[in-house]
Amino acid sequence: MPTRTYGFVVVGAGNIAAAHIFAIKGLPNARFIGVVGGSSERARKLAEQHGVTLFGSVEEAAAHPDVDILSICTPSGAHLEPTLAAVAAGKHVIVEKPLEITVERSRRLVDATEAAGLTLGAIFMGRFAPANAFAKRAIEEGRLGRLLQVDGHVKWWRDQAYYDSGAWRGTVALDGGGALMNQAIHQIDMIQWLAGPVSEVFAYSGTLNHERLEVEDTLVATLRYANGALGQVSAATSLWPGSAKSLQVHGTEGFLRIDDDMLVDWRTRSGGDAEREELLAQYGGAGKGGSSDPMAISFQNHLLQYQDMLDALDEGRAPAIDGREGIKAVQVVEAMYQSARTGRPTAL
Repeated sequence: MPTRTYGFVVVGAGNIAAAHIFAIKGLPNARFIGVVGGSSERARKLAEQHGVTLFGSVEEAAAHPDVDILSICTPSGAHLEPTLAAVAAGKHVIVEKPLEITVERSRRLVDATEAAGLTLGAIFMGRFAPANAFAKRAIEEGRLGRLLQVDGHVKWWRDQAYYDSGAWRGTVALDGGGALMNQAIHQIDMIQWLAGPVSEVFAYSGTLNHERLEVEDTLVATLRYANGALGQVSAATSLWPGSAKSLQVHGTEGFLRIDDDMLVDWRTRSGGDAEREELLAQYGGAGKGGSSDPMAISFQNHLLQYQDMLDALDEGRAPAIDGREGIKAVQVVEAMYQSARTGRPTAL
């Protein structure tokens, strides 16, 4: 049972703020207090819509006596500064993915929260999807045998209007990268969580189907895991819409496939059709993917991750995805970008 109620302020009023507000308002031990948005008309409307306070700055919000946690929903390359301000005021933080756009900035963020003895949650809500959590257990229990290949694919479409809708989108300074950093980083986190650390990557990238982008809309990569398994990654916002976000895990004893966080196939040497049908019934279904619309994605897993964060605070433990966990995907992404720039494999 919850031991107390936590007060939240959302920093930023972009699209992703809706997922965080959904999570906060969906939990009995969370209270939505306000939005930090300065003079932004969008932030004003968001605060008015939910009947909460509009704060002009992180410092003003953190000074509110009922605020315990700040949810950082600013553009990706602007996560560090509001986090440091929140930590300086003694507040816990939840940071939307990616933690930051470089490993160096991510480490500064993690180091600051740890030095202050505060809790940092890094959003990778896919780990909380039941099908993905089942995949993790199945691998740990050896049901797929020794891992051979683990792949993650995000072959999506975003039109030019999507990139034009925010001055930060598609920029090096604030987006940090393109389809890999913004969209596919969830799958990067997923494959390294399931298969273990990545030891080497080789990538190609390009801007193939958009204008006015500083970053890639298409990237493909091969990778080697520390355990010897291999993998493939596709990251795109340039492709015809309709493809599901896909995860495939192949081992010596079987394989599984998860599309849009739903189990769509499971086959093992020891299991038969009955087991397969049972698991598909339990963990399958129609996923809500973002193939062409970023707001079509379900917010339910954000809620589950928020609940874990509050449980962690109640229990005096680290959340399931703390800063040290959150930085791992940024390390892999940074290595892939280095490989694409140099035309050479990059070791981690």
